[in-house]
Parts: sequence; C-alpha cells; structure tokens
Amino acid sequence: MKVTAQPSADTLTLHLDGELDASSAILLDTELAKPDILNYKKVLVDCAKLSYISSAGLGVFISHLQRFQDAEVKLVFFNMQEKVFNVFEILGLDALMTIVPTEAEATAA
Repeated sequence: MKVTAQPSADTLTLHLDGELDASSAILLDTELAKPDILNYKKVLVDCAKLSYISSAGLGVFISHLQRFQDAEVKLVFFNMQEKVFNVFEILGLDALMTIVPTEAEATAA
C-alpha cells in the first residue's frame, strides 16, 4: 500500500492506494502518529484507491481516534468503495467515524 500526504493550510489529506493489511498498517500508523498531524483541523482520508482493509488496518484508525478527538482534529473518510464501506458498517464504525461520499463533502464536514 502507498500513503501520500497532501497538506494544505488547516487540512491534511491522506491518499491511500492498495490494500491496508497487517503488513501495510505499520506505514499508515507511522503517518498518523506524527506529532505534526495534530496541528491540522482536519485529516481527510481518500479511500478511492483503497481496495481492501483488514482488522489490523481498522485498528490503526481506531487506535488514533481518541487522540484526534482530544486534539479536536476531525478525521473524515471519503471516496470509499462499497466493499470497504461494508466492513466499516458491519463493525458499526460508520457510527464512530465520519464517512462521506465525496471530497467536497469531506472538506465541508
């Protein structure tokens, strides 16, 4: 998997490309654990090219969720493929995390 970070004034967009499994979860965890990430008001996660997510990948997001909330950084997922969204939905994570269809909606969230 490839993670590309695209910073702007108060928003960081992370573009995920490939499969987020146990071996690639470390890469994402490293990106989300950077101290500078808490300087943004929003972290947008572009899932358009995310083809698969394992429990380890979900765990990375869950493990950082409280830290982001404490720092008042909004985590927003967008462009999620249906099969990936279904994993979030089955586990009830769609109720804990903000998931929107488009980048425009993510920016406005």
